[in-house]
Amino acid sequence: MYDNIIEKHFGFMAEVRLCNVCHSHFDQAIANASDKPRTCQIIYITFCQIMRMAVSDHFITKDDYEHICGDISLPKYKRAEKRPLNELEKNTLKACFDTDVFTPRERAFLTLIYYCGLRKGEALALTRFDFTFSKDGNYVHINRALIFDKNTPEFKDFPKTDHGVRSVPVPLPAAEFLKRYISSLPGTNLFYCATCSMITKSSYDKMWKSIINKMNLAAGGTPMFPLIDDLTAHIFRHNYCTSLCYKVPEISIKKVAQLMGDTIAVAMNVYNHVVEEKENVTEVLEDALAI
Repeated sequence: MYDNIIEKHFGFMAEVRLCNVCHSHFDQAIANASDKPRTCQIIYITFCQIMRMAVSDHFITKDDYEHICGDISLPKYKRAEKRPLNELEKNTLKACFDTDVFTPRERAFLTLIYYCGLRKGEALALTRFDFTFSKDGNYVHINRALIFDKNTPEFKDFPKTDHGVRSVPVPLPAAEFLKRYISSLPGTNLFYCATCSMITKSSYDKMWKSIINKMNLAAGGTPMFPLIDDLTAHIFRHNYCTSLCYKVPEISIKKVAQLMGDTIAVAMNVYNHVVEEKENVTEVLEDALAI
């Protein structure tokens, strides 16, 4: 994050000595990205972090820090509302699955994020050894994630106490496809590219763009007038959890949190409104208190 922000937003300060950095430089960095409120927040975090380190290393004083970083106005940021898949996206996904529009790799990724609610990095980190297929059940075992250092992929292992370490049931339609996909792999990793045994960021971005383009065309959209274009991998995860929450109390919110790799508190904070939507308090009270 720091590298990206410094490269893209602090370039105009390349010739400025650290001891000469002033409030107007910080203000200018924010102004240059004022149309991107979330980016402004990250610029603010990065700039302040650099200045705090400058204080620690005695390049500037605490008073300098207060003068440089104080009284910076940020554009108002409204967090994008989380949403599940809409009906058009669901119907289009099913149609694309039924007609084999996607490549096997694209379909494998979509299968994991749709049927198992995995985070993007969790799905990309999977190997053939992370699956159990048996008559007692089909499971995918999550214990690490793939992250990118610019374009380079790296594994991030979860601590044993981390909520992300879990086993998630794989529904039968997904299991049948994944077994076939895994048996066709030339190596260990589920996702890889021509130049690396793991998938790179550029290769992932290309794959996701291809997925969106194919779904958009299948939905009847065009590149000029898209019907599907703002879809992210995380929307699939939100759709998974939302769908499970609508099944409470057939499944507990505790179990939903376990499947998602979240704490109960996080699951309740994000999805409690879904549970409340299906509550019929009057009907429940009448049934519970009937004499």
